Amino acid sequence: MSRTDWWRTAAIYQVYVRSFADANGDGTGDLAGVRARLPYLAELGVDALWFTPWYLSPLADGGYDVADYRTVDPAFGTLAEAEALLGEARELGLRTIVDIVPNHISDQHPWFKAALAAGPGSPEQELFHFRPPSPGPPNNWVGEFGGVPWSRTGSGQWYLHLFTPEQPDLNWNHPQVRQEHEDVLRFWFERGAAGVRIDSAALLAKADGLPDMPGDGGPHPFHDRPELHGIYRSWRRLAEEYGAVLIGEIWLPDAERFARYLRPDELHTAFNFDFLARPWEAAELRASIDLTLAAHAPVGAPATWVLANHDVTRTVTRYGRAEDTGFAFERKRFGVPTDLALGTRRARAAALLTLALPGSVYLYQGEELGLPEAEIPRELIQDPMHARSGGVDPGRDGCRVPLPWRAEGENGPSWLPRPADWKRYAAERQAADPDSMLALYRTALRLRRSFRDAGPLRWLRTEEPEALAFARAMPDGDHDGGTFLCVVNFGPQGMPLPAHRELLLASGPLAPEDALPQDTAVWLRA
Repeated sequence: MSRTDWWRTAAIYQVYVRSFADANGDGTGDLAGVRARLPYLAELGVDALWFTPWYLSPLADGGYDVADYRTVDPAFGTLAEAEALLGEARELGLRTIVDIVPNHISDQHPWFKAALAAGPGSPEQELFHFRPPSPGPPNNWVGEFGGVPWSRTGSGQWYLHLFTPEQPDLNWNHPQVRQEHEDVLRFWFERGAAGVRIDSAALLAKADGLPDMPGDGGPHPFHDRPELHGIYRSWRRLAEEYGAVLIGEIWLPDAERFARYLRPDELHTAFNFDFLARPWEAAELRASIDLTLAAHAPVGAPATWVLANHDVTRTVTRYGRAEDTGFAFERKRFGVPTDLALGTRRARAAALLTLALPGSVYLYQGEELGLPEAEIPRELIQDPMHARSGGVDPGRDGCRVPLPWRAEGENGPSWLPRPADWKRYAAERQAADPDSMLALYRTALRLRRSFRDAGPLRWLRTEEPEALAFARAMPDGDHDGGTFLCVVNFGPQGMPLPAHRELLLASGPLAPEDALPQDTAVWLRA
């Protein structure tokens, strides 16, 4: 992909390094494992790889507690290996996106250690949000993982951490904080990174004085602050020097405010969490698609589509539930029953729906294998969300279990236990099965290249009320021309396919006379 706006239609694969591939057998995924599997990723048919943090970290929050942005954690490898990986991926036609975590750093970062040593009133503490000793927390805020986002130092001072106590928030009003992050961006751009994904991108700026959360619906003191836009305009100017892309993790229910981050001089794209959170229902997903396209249109930004990531219950498990097939952190609980056969059928249809939509798409590792959410024994859960919920929330470890590459020979140690029955999901086994989830994704990603530049989405009427169907005019220069169609049947009754010249792909078997069964999707050329 040589064009400069590749990110507008790219298929991007998320690599959670710790759980992707373990080359040295110590139970933790590493960069050597990723390098060995680059041909697999190229054959899958994606355009770019997004890596969750591989930096030096105590791993209090899965690597999002960064102690040094300019080196690689020894558990994963070395900086030289990261640089080699970027080059080897590029040779295979794969761009690389690295994660940046600007809201906070690790309490083991030299800056925070220096701040604790320097004490109250020091320049070192101005890089953070310290407050003097008091009987209770400095304000009434609630942290992103729940609970009070304030902890005391040994001297009785308070410091702010919207996430875990091991992740102190930075003071983005300080010029040194801003300069440091721009220097980090340059560091990775100069080593060949094609872009950055910005973690918790709407949380950096805090209201002056850190006031209490208003009870009357007034401006939020730390979420979606107007000061953020100046930060990202500065980052955009820097990224333009390198032809790099900025991708924001922005959870905002207000579509208009969300779109402000995607104006032509700010971020290039942002994750679409609304689509990810919707249940497996035709009306819900159509509403999300319409909302997403309408929000992006005024600012000329491409929509993004994602079914799962490293924070969310895996698609097969969510979609196999009898009632709540959407996703919300506050509703995640232990022991919710699921029908994996149903969830798999729906996940296959959802893959074709997602890959057919205009814009870019993100694929979380293991989705192409149809992995379900793993149930982690309570005593082995590592995610801090579990502990900070008082043991109520099972946390995110279930979607972070290491991938099964081989059906046999993977019984060694693993930082999270891999279920015994995951042999059936092994990549080597699925590669030899033309009906597997892996085969479906490979075929779909290959076909997608022929229509990813197709025209805008146009909804079609269907005989089945619980169905979605849309058309997109094939791009100029396509040797066959015509129209691309995607049809998904959510309803209980089979439905006839619309008139077409060619069946390109189906997520599952069709009924007699080419009827489309429930929870099945097809791609057609008309």
